[in-house]
Amino acid sequence: MLRSRKLLSFFTHSLLSLTLLWLTPAALAATATEQLKKVIDDHWQYSLQEDPISAGRMGLAGYNNRLPGVTATDRARRLKAEQALLQRLQAIEPQQLTDSDRVNHQLLGWVLRNSIQSNQLFLDRIPANTFYSFWSAALDASNGLSMPKVADYQDYIARINDFGRYFDENMANMRTGIKDGFVLPKIVVQGIAPTVRAQVYSDPTQSSLYEPFETLPAAFSQSEQQQLQNAAKKAIQQVALPAFARLADFLEGDYMQAATESLAAEQLPEGKAYYRHTINTYVTLDMDPAEIHKTGLAEVKRIRAEMDALIKETGFKGSFSDFTQFLRTDPQFYAKTPLELLKEASYIAKRIDYRLPEFFGKLPRLPYGVVPVPAEIAPNYTTASYNPAAIGGIRGGAYWLNTDSLDQRPLYELVALTLHESVPGHHLQNALSQELENVPQFRRNLYLSAYGEGWGLYAERLGVEMGVYENAYQQFGRLSYEMWRACRLVIDTGIHSQGWSRQQALDYLSDNTSLSQANVRAEVDRYISWPGQALSYKMGEIKIRQLRAKAEQKLGKQFDLRAFHDALLANGALPLEILEAEMDRFIATAGKNASVAH
Repeated sequence: MLRSRKLLSFFTHSLLSLTLLWLTPAALAATATEQLKKVIDDHWQYSLQEDPISAGRMGLAGYNNRLPGVTATDRARRLKAEQALLQRLQAIEPQQLTDSDRVNHQLLGWVLRNSIQSNQLFLDRIPANTFYSFWSAALDASNGLSMPKVADYQDYIARINDFGRYFDENMANMRTGIKDGFVLPKIVVQGIAPTVRAQVYSDPTQSSLYEPFETLPAAFSQSEQQQLQNAAKKAIQQVALPAFARLADFLEGDYMQAATESLAAEQLPEGKAYYRHTINTYVTLDMDPAEIHKTGLAEVKRIRAEMDALIKETGFKGSFSDFTQFLRTDPQFYAKTPLELLKEASYIAKRIDYRLPEFFGKLPRLPYGVVPVPAEIAPNYTTASYNPAAIGGIRGGAYWLNTDSLDQRPLYELVALTLHESVPGHHLQNALSQELENVPQFRRNLYLSAYGEGWGLYAERLGVEMGVYENAYQQFGRLSYEMWRACRLVIDTGIHSQGWSRQQALDYLSDNTSLSQANVRAEVDRYISWPGQALSYKMGEIKIRQLRAKAEQKLGKQFDLRAFHDALLANGALPLEILEAEMDRFIATAGKNASVAH
């Protein structure tokens, strides 16, 4: 029921109490359920209006002709709307909800509180890092969407014509950041500015924005095709390319001058609150950076012992650094062409596909592919990533693999990388989430880093049980990847709260992993530019492993790994506290069912 925040008179309170006596528990639950459904529906409609990119990728029509608004007026409207939604949500009594609706209630509350705090901290002043940016979001906004009609292409052209407004609003926020001292470090700006300049073409057809117009549907008349192509060229030439040129000038000029020499998030205005917020955003737990740093040091020590033992197994004569140097330089560990690297990853992915039914009772319907990272961003991009398919789109999920600098992309790490980015990692988890039934729409496309990245890292270890690793070098690659994520706990907190220098971070990652030097540099700069996100992998994986250990201990012989995995993935992305509560319910239910069976 809805609890009023106003003081009730004795008469009103007594009347309410008498009324409640006549309401059955089912009636009360229905009332709370209806209230929650209305809040969820209102939040969903609000989200679609405010985020047309996500709306389009959810397969919903009517949003693909524009980009989001990020002005002060937009932020004020969002803050007011989300605070009102949260107030309505908090007025609903969770005890009157079903178990599934209680999850919806908790999850929406977490999403709203986190978004409100982001707004209040005005994080739009830094709308970019080495991995994500507002301009890359604009470039990719319509990628993979189904466009069977002329009107769909007209919407796409309208969205291109919105680039100028969208870029200028974001640059205005960044100029506010300059005034406030809330800016990116200079080392980060030096890395991303060239990637923006690379988008300034003399020929509009060279832009990736033009790709959908190269081959238009045969059902379109020649006149329609010509009109669309001319309109696209005009929009790119007159709006998008000048927007990229303005942004490149800004990054190379005023913003570069204002960028900080210091690296730490905590050194920015309201920096301690900012870093604590990023931890809560990506770890989904409110944790002290010093506690995470300590956890990281312990994990590094444990994994290093396993790596040393594995080196001995190979029969290699030499130190740890000698072995990692051997791995970084021996030609046998590197592909000679981009196609060779892509083929090897594809082969590994299919070997994993073959084994999935043994470990999962439910598999997604959506396929995925192995795709090279776009050339224009590859030099400054990470090793790989996963890009979810648009719901109702024309492409499957995309395991992006960086084929730039092949001498820095070792094959012995490729098994762990593929397990993480494709299956049973990100693709399996994301596709199952998109295919969830009987849940609110906002949950089908929700991504929470600790859950998703924690699952991806757990998937790397699961590959051992699946028999995917074929030799000691691939096993070492897995341990190196796990060490990489453990080092992130130390380095991210070290940089942003412990006073670490960039060189200190580079040395730490290089000394403790077999990552190539190019990957080491790209990773450290990513941590500098994106505070907190790197913590999500290991903290999420630690929690998932704890939950599995608890289930194995509580259920004993009744423990079913396929059922555990299905339960862990059954609700889509959840904050870690909510995930633990749901898995405790799974354990209790599985144990009860086992007792009944006996």
